[in-house]
Amino acid sequence: MNRKAVPGRLLRVTGVVVTLTLFAGACSDSDDASSDATSTTAGTAAASSATSDAGAVKPVDQAGLEAALEEGAKEFLFPGAVALLRTPSGTITATYGTTERGGGDAVALDDHIRIGSNTKTWTATAILQLAQEGKIAVTDPVSKYRPDVPNGENITIAQVLDMRSGLYNYSETPELNEALDNDPGRVWMPEELLALGLSQPPYFPPGGGYHYSNTNYVLLGLIAEQLDGKPLAEIYRDRIIGPAGLSSSSFPEPTDTALPDPYSHGYFFGTNMLTLTDPALPEDMQAQAMDGTLAPTDVTNNNPSWTWSAGGGISTAEDLATWAEALAGGKALDADMQKQRLASVQPTDPSSPEAAGYGWGIAKMGPMYGHTGELPGYNSFMGSDPEKGVTLIVWANLAPGANGHDPASTIAKNLIEEMYAG
Repeated sequence: MNRKAVPGRLLRVTGVVVTLTLFAGACSDSDDASSDATSTTAGTAAASSATSDAGAVKPVDQAGLEAALEEGAKEFLFPGAVALLRTPSGTITATYGTTERGGGDAVALDDHIRIGSNTKTWTATAILQLAQEGKIAVTDPVSKYRPDVPNGENITIAQVLDMRSGLYNYSETPELNEALDNDPGRVWMPEELLALGLSQPPYFPPGGGYHYSNTNYVLLGLIAEQLDGKPLAEIYRDRIIGPAGLSSSSFPEPTDTALPDPYSHGYFFGTNMLTLTDPALPEDMQAQAMDGTLAPTDVTNNNPSWTWSAGGGISTAEDLATWAEALAGGKALDADMQKQRLASVQPTDPSSPEAAGYGWGIAKMGPMYGHTGELPGYNSFMGSDPEKGVTLIVWANLAPGANGHDPASTIAKNLIEEMYAG
């Protein structure tokens, strides 16, 4: 798989692109410390039939969630993972394995992880709230706020939000990837990241296609700071984390490489340069990973500042579920803006109207609205179906798999296919 065909893919904080590919056509919208799995339950009837009251959605029980994580571990070799499923019947959660490879604590529901591109939903929501307040309009040209963006007078804020600006993805550059391998503790400033993206020619004229690009969201983060007059961490705290009640979520300073306790370590096979054009390891290295002779690297405390407003957030499974429901259900925006946001979702493959879609910082994956996130060491999926009252969260502490696929997103896809099978 060539990165140009599937842009902004794994290891670049943008697992959503491959997830969209995975989900295309997968689900019908017509009904719009051991390796053993451990689990907890909540909700009165959840353990036996998690989705029995969710209309046409088929049941997934406790054993089903546990089995999904166990199968994922066999394929992807992650040390630990979490799944959370909320339905009208209650909540089921399952945990697998340990927070460290070969030991450590058993994975727990309240473990903190890096959520990668799920952070984009925070950034986009802040911009849309600023639009509600009359401080910006989605129809405005980017040049109104950043005159330094080439052709910015012809790029709208909406096109930046929905990945149709054409701006080059800085995280596809060899400069960034070599630095991530050679100096993983480097502190990156947002203006450096933006400059990397703007130094490359655009993929297409504004509105002329779709290409997932972290440059878009670093640009939006800088504009949000400019309009709100405060650092991005405060914007997230005041507009997203506080109002939504995300008590276990945070956004670190660029120099901060720690995760709050409790947390899961994150693991990564290979190097960024090795997987720049193809996220899968070479076949001989895949075989070595599967037979245990190739170990992944612990990248937990690699500096994530290169992700900034495109993917620097930290959260937990329960907070992700709460936020996915707020995102899909419109609790973070007024009714008109939420309607516009959902209407902004377009197929990522114009030749396939049934393909998964992307809009203003929100993806539609099968029947669920949400996002995914990935950076070296962590992959997470969050999705919510407000019509059926179903929310699914999955995370894994190794990313990507040796085969180049997204562990958590693949598990989520399989669960959604099971629940929504026609």
